[in-house]
Amino acid sequence: MSADKVVLLDFWVSSFALRVKIALLEKNIEFEVLHEDLLGNKSELLLRSNPIHKKVPVLLPDNKPICESLIIMNYIEEKWLSPALLPKCPYERSVIRFWADFVDKKLFEGGRSTWMSKGEALETAKIEFIEILKQLEGFLGEKNFFNGDSFGFLDIVIFPMTSWFPAYEQCGGFKVDDECPNLATWIKRCMERESVSKVLPDPVKVYEFVSMMRKMHGLE
Repeated sequence: MSADKVVLLDFWVSSFALRVKIALLEKNIEFEVLHEDLLGNKSELLLRSNPIHKKVPVLLPDNKPICESLIIMNYIEEKWLSPALLPKCPYERSVIRFWADFVDKKLFEGGRSTWMSKGEALETAKIEFIEILKQLEGFLGEKNFFNGDSFGFLDIVIFPMTSWFPAYEQCGGFKVDDECPNLATWIKRCMERESVSKVLPDPVKVYEFVSMMRKMHGLE
């Protein structure tokens, strides 16, 4: 691996790794993707680069590992200043970072609960997940993007998780379009961006992956 190369350790269905890919594409940064098998044999490079969590994504600019998607995104924003993904105003940046933290703590776990549950627990998880979506939609309001008029940091944080929404809908028996129409419109708007469409995983394959995981956990 040459010293001037930007490498990303990736797992195809990881919404966290997808964030990094979109951010790099938005910055027009050339990078190489190395695919990991998180369900089988993790590479020595991954284990050496992220010995604490042993997970993707890991960004390797100049062979120096950076772990955790939000930390990586902040690095990308500071390293490559243009085009800016965060607003200039410190207060507005803090608001964006608050919601990014909310997404990682609430949206991810809420979605995971929908496909990791069944019966009454699934019904509870579905209600809680929809409430999280409504909170996000409330912040979105009538804006084109979560960053305002332009696609930016928070959009990149949230959007990759929507690649799992069809699987959540199948498991939970609901439709995001019906529950949060503004959010659904935002999803369609984001999908028109080249940086997104270029790396978005096939929703059918994501659902097949979720079904496999449910079977592994004895839920189907």
